[in-house]
Amino acid sequence: MFLVDTSVWIDYLRQRDTRPAIWFQEILDHGYPFGLTGIILQEILQGADSKASYQRLETYLSTQVFYHLNDPIESHAAAAHLYFRCRRAGVTLRSTVDCLIAQVAIEHELLIVHNDRDFDLLASVVPEVRLYEGSLSETRADSINEPSPRYG
Repeated sequence: MFLVDTSVWIDYLRQRDTRPAIWFQEILDHGYPFGLTGIILQEILQGADSKASYQRLETYLSTQVFYHLNDPIESHAAAAHLYFRCRRAGVTLRSTVDCLIAQVAIEHELLIVHNDRDFDLLASVVPEVRLYEGSLSETRADSINEPSPRYG
């Protein structure tokens, strides 16, 4: 299962031919399951350029699979620990929100599809952060199979 980050959604929706946007199109073309988080939804909607665009995005995105943190306290603490581990390793992340998104991916064993260097930096320090590298044929089958999302 794939977790598609805001950075990829923006490139995809703006029809930018970035590698991650192309990978996302391949995921869609193959019918592989993917999801997003509430934070990703918020970030995408914040970037809408008109009321009509906002409504169209909200309608479409609300039909997608959403993944949530498992526990409102422990999961946030775990996300903070991701940031802490990076800082201790001399790696500075630009966004703490990316730690929350990464924590969701860790908890649900999701591959992150992204176009954001923070995830590369996170993965360089935290091996539990799994990034999609753009090869469906090399991606383990158990990484693509759809796990049960948590709602609520």
